[in-house]
Amino acid sequence: MLDGMKILAIVPARGGSKGVPRKNVRPVAGKPLIRWTLEAAKASACVDRIVVSSDDDEILSVAAAFDPSVPLRRPAELATDVAGSLDVVLHALDAVPGYELAILLQPTSPLRTAEDIDGCLTAMRGKSSCVSVCAAEESPYWMYRLEGDGKLSRLIEGGDAYARRQDLPAVYLLNGALYAFRSDWLRKTRAFVDKDTVGFVMPAERSIDIDTEADLLRAERALASR
Repeated sequence: MLDGMKILAIVPARGGSKGVPRKNVRPVAGKPLIRWTLEAAKASACVDRIVVSSDDDEILSVAAAFDPSVPLRRPAELATDVAGSLDVVLHALDAVPGYELAILLQPTSPLRTAEDIDGCLTAMRGKSSCVSVCAAEESPYWMYRLEGDGKLSRLIEGGDAYARRQDLPAVYLLNGALYAFRSDWLRKTRAFVDKDTVGFVMPAERSIDIDTEADLLRAERALASR
């Protein structure tokens, strides 16, 4: 709970995965991948309830073993390759009503901590949404387009004003770990980010997002070293 408002943590975990087959239940540092996210949510001082939205019996079984109140079976039409996170979240908000705030926690970000969750929710005070970001490794101010005639043109006008890396403006990327929002705002805007969304900065070492087997190995090494 935050400022008297109840908070729902939504963990979307589809059964199908092409890049890393069965990644949500793959063992990572001794636990199914999704378990790391569930434990972080459980340890949060702000989250009141957790649900795992899934179409997959094995994933729902892992969720039930963690806490019998956690599994939430999603409709088949929300379990396809083209189903978006927005519709999955709206289904969860309808299925588990009464939560003024919610936070989307993708299980592919296993290094996110309870402190990150609470920090993101706290940063949202007085706002409609907050998402986690990390510093970009490469600056777009030094990036170029390749035009049809082979000539280079700067991606950002004025980038030539920065001759030294230390002078470059700080830029950030969404890291996919945290999407916090007011439930009524999400229903109205049907978007996780708009012009008023604020950012919560996470360090690169906790911003690993698992899309490949190499990402999985990096995450395992990082979690095992904790």
